[in-house]
Amino acid sequence: MREIQHFIGGAAVSGTSGRFGDVFNPNTGEIQARVQLATDAELDAAVQNAARAQIDWAATNPQRRARVMFEFKRLIERDMNSLAEILSSEHGKVIADSKGDIQRGLEVIEFACGIPHILKGDYTDGAGPGIDVYSMRQPLGVCAGITPFNFPAMIPMWMFGISIAVGNTFILKPSEKDPTVPVKLAELMMEAGAPAGVLNVVHGDKSAVDAILAHPDIKAVSFVGSSDIAHYVYRTGTANGKRVQAMGGAKNHGIVLPDADLDQVVKDLSGAAFGSAGERCMALPVVVPVGKATADDLRERMIAEIETLKVGVSSDPAAHYGPVVSAAHRDKIADYIRLGVEEGAELVVDGRDFALQGFEKGFFIGPSLFDGVKKGMKTYNEEIFGPVLQIVRAESFEEAIALPSEHQYGNGVAIFTRNGRAAREFAARVNVGMVGINVPIPVPVAYHSFGGWKRSGFGDTNQYGTEGVKFYTKVKTVTARWPEGAVEDSAFIIPTMK
Repeated sequence: MREIQHFIGGAAVSGTSGRFGDVFNPNTGEIQARVQLATDAELDAAVQNAARAQIDWAATNPQRRARVMFEFKRLIERDMNSLAEILSSEHGKVIADSKGDIQRGLEVIEFACGIPHILKGDYTDGAGPGIDVYSMRQPLGVCAGITPFNFPAMIPMWMFGISIAVGNTFILKPSEKDPTVPVKLAELMMEAGAPAGVLNVVHGDKSAVDAILAHPDIKAVSFVGSSDIAHYVYRTGTANGKRVQAMGGAKNHGIVLPDADLDQVVKDLSGAAFGSAGERCMALPVVVPVGKATADDLRERMIAEIETLKVGVSSDPAAHYGPVVSAAHRDKIADYIRLGVEEGAELVVDGRDFALQGFEKGFFIGPSLFDGVKKGMKTYNEEIFGPVLQIVRAESFEEAIALPSEHQYGNGVAIFTRNGRAAREFAARVNVGMVGINVPIPVPVAYHSFGGWKRSGFGDTNQYGTEGVKFYTKVKTVTARWPEGAVEDSAFIIPTMK
């Protein structure tokens, strides 16, 4: 059986722990590979390789680092099809979604190609008599990223693209559920011209996470995953003196006002709620129609739309979505559906009994629709992370805006309306980090930044964009004076700008 190794110091490295994680093909339910799980010694070897490489890499001028990023971008585009096929075979998402996963990560690499301009510091000429002041952004050293299974290409590139471009070296700990594409990315970074040790991949479970958080030579950690673990990573990493950004879970709402174009809303909801089998932190699993007439009409349209959805294997170009990542996750989604019924919500469409002919052992689950979901239900409060759409009815705009604003998560939200004033007020008032106006999945473009509020994000900076540059650099400010003539006797006086 194929074994997936670590990638340390520019080469594949066989693990010594004797521990492995199973890598499934979600379409068939079969184990297709196993991934080696690291020891603390293997993580330390990766860190030491990264630390040695970082000295020269940081001294490499920004233009040359940018050229590596340009070449990395070209290589990803060259290998797009093969990478997408590998990604789909381990994750289960359809090929089109896998290509989107890679492309959205690649957009951050495109942003990183402009790093010479982005790293330009500030300069003040003549801040005082003969005194100039300037600032520069310098890399932190060795940084690390801990990434989830649902975007095994995009989220790693969100992290290491910016980190490496500004002069750091990087340790990536990807999900053990779909680890092959992250290793391929590291290999392509080497092919693009990055020195050995600049990008390392260490596989592991919680023990590897803890080792990263405790390692004294790792200066910053970026994390994306569930909120409980994000909070743990943030608390543990900062307690160990690290800079940490930790993105957590979500329960994104879509507010539908009575004037919305329901034909478009239904199409948007279908893709946002059920696309990628709902395994996205920016999925839209809660729809809030305002008014009974809006809710009743939307419900009937959604039932009809769900009937048109095709669930299939990830290689089927006609499939709207494929299997979920594991049998355990499929069973967890089914348990939430059962709980929703027990809590008193109306299960309008039940996807639990779905089976795909010829792939009965695959991790498939059909789309489900609830109506009558209420604030306070466990299934409303928690992230289901599956193809389940919940209708929560609201009588007024104020009630609708309060739902996402008061929820424990504050990742993303959308409003559907033709009323510009209502949309503007909603965007200004809602207590959520990312807002879409007639955009169901408001993931910001690469030159802005990604980040939620409340239990969706821990730390002071967001992912990628200029926020990412701030996270992976530290500011040094220089005050310079070049006196002429006699040396002034001012060695013990704090300089002023008189």
